[in-house]
Amino acid sequence: MKVLLIIDMQKDFLTGSLANADGVAIIDNVKNVIDHFDGTIVFTRDTHNDDYLSTNEGKHLPVEHCILGTEGHKIVPELLQAVAEKPHLIYNKYSFGMKNIAQKLKTDIGQIDSIELCGVCTDICVVSNALLLKANFPEIPIAVRANCCAGLTKQKHNSALDVMQSCQIEIL
Repeated sequence: MKVLLIIDMQKDFLTGSLANADGVAIIDNVKNVIDHFDGTIVFTRDTHNDDYLSTNEGKHLPVEHCILGTEGHKIVPELLQAVAEKPHLIYNKYSFGMKNIAQKLKTDIGQIDSIELCGVCTDICVVSNALLLKANFPEIPIAVRANCCAGLTKQKHNSALDVMQSCQIEIL
């Protein structure tokens, strides 16, 4: 089974408390990939609790975002509409990289033939999850769609793509 992993395309990252114009600009690209993808689509949602500001991440990035149960935690509606008739899963993740993502995919999907990633932020959560997947599935083709990702800055986006390519993750 082919897997499309869409990382953190949530309201807070695109139009909310951590709004990013580059992230908004990739929504149509991601939707186009969804429309033509033949496989299982998996969304991750960055997920925090009400105590976010007292966490290690909250001390380094003191902007509340993606609090469980809030509007900002939701995946942007354009992408949810695009998967309405397709098999898809949604995983909450509580750190940059979802430490059990490989096991969840094996359990929920079974045989995995390839994985493509897209989403935000290229330089934080996309790269973290791509490297976890590569470590757990060294023989499965893993690719990142560069035009379906956005980083904190264009330079950080490109640097993260370089790191992933160095680790034998294909950049599309």
